[in-house]
Amino acid sequence: MPAYTQAVGAVRPGGVISRVGAPQYEDAPVGFASLFGANITLTGGPAPARAYIEELMPDVLSGVVQPGRVFDRTIGLDQTPDGYAAMDRREALKVLIRP
Repeated sequence: MPAYTQAVGAVRPGGVISRVGAPQYEDAPVGFASLFGANITLTGGPAPARAYIEELMPDVLSGVVQPGRVFDRTIGLDQTPDGYAAMDRREALKVLIRP
């Protein structure tokens, strides 16, 4: 929510606010005063992770790329359902699944 509030405060009239990934909040101050009156576009969607997975996954698994700022929990393959449940309950932001 703080990032959204900062974006609304920083965007110029006629500008665009874009987000990637599932929102971590349910309420946002969207309305005439914050976006409509200034002709601001709010857009976003899920990250296109599948488009980059074949290229980047080997570097993540080998340690060349450190995704620590993205993943906040690491689990084994057999714990995959628990990882998705934790993200759904907002107990984890991103879960790294290790085989």
